[in-house]
Formats: sequence, structure tokens, C-alpha cells
Amino acid sequence: MFKKYAYAWITVGFFLFSLTGHWLFGWFAFVGEQQNHGQVPDVNAYLMEMGRDTFENWQSEFLQLLWQVVGLAYFLYIGSPSSKENDDRTEAKLDALIRLNAGEKADAIIAEIDKHFMRTGGHAGPYAHDLETRRGPQRIGDAT
Repeated sequence: MFKKYAYAWITVGFFLFSLTGHWLFGWFAFVGEQQNHGQVPDVNAYLMEMGRDTFENWQSEFLQLLWQVVGLAYFLYIGSPSSKENDDRTEAKLDALIRLNAGEKADAIIAEIDKHFMRTGGHAGPYAHDLETRRGPQRIGDAT
């Protein structure tokens, strides 16, 4: 689980480290400011100020970045029409090569590949590539 989602775990670690640092140094700055005004630091006032600052930063940067990077990467991954790359030529060449090598079994092989990768409209469905790495040679069988 840790190896498969290493990027996510590292990101969570960076996030928690930076959030802890932000709140810790925010406390030191808050205490210093309160002492400069001759006031005793109040935890409730600190929590309100830091909560406001944190959510303000998340709205303007974190959520925007999350949507731009993760959201758009997801739509590219699932093959939305706005992110379609022109892979039709490559697909046609690969189909032609399969037909040359597999003869009359070619259409069945191509249909199985398309079904396995959840192909609709020239786009792969999500998550099928991981399965393919485990069964690639078995699919072709004795067609070659």
C-alpha cells in the first residue's frame, strides 16, 4: 500500500509538515504581537486568526492548484474530448500490424484488446493498464 501510493503518502507528509510549521511559527508571531501590544496571548483569538489565514490560503492556492493539476490530469487520463490526443493514426498502424501478423484471428485479438482497455470512441478507460501488465502475453496466445 505504501509503495503503490508513495507519491500520495509523501504529499501528505509534506502537507502535514508544512501545516504544522505554519501553525507553530504563526503561534510565535501571534505571541510576539500580543506582547508588543501589552496583551496576554489568547488561544481562542489565535485559533480564529490562524483558521482564517489557513482557509484563505487554501481557497486561493491549494484548491485552485488541486483543481488545475489533479482535476485536469484526471480528465486527461480518462480521455475527455477536450484532452483527446491524436492517437488515431497510431491505433490504425497497430491494428494493421496485428492484421498482418495474426491473419484471421486479428479481429478477435483487436476486439479483446479494445474490450480489455475499455475502449470507447478511441479513448482508454481508467485502470485497465495495470491489469494488462499481468496478462499481456496470455492474450495473444497462439496467434503469433
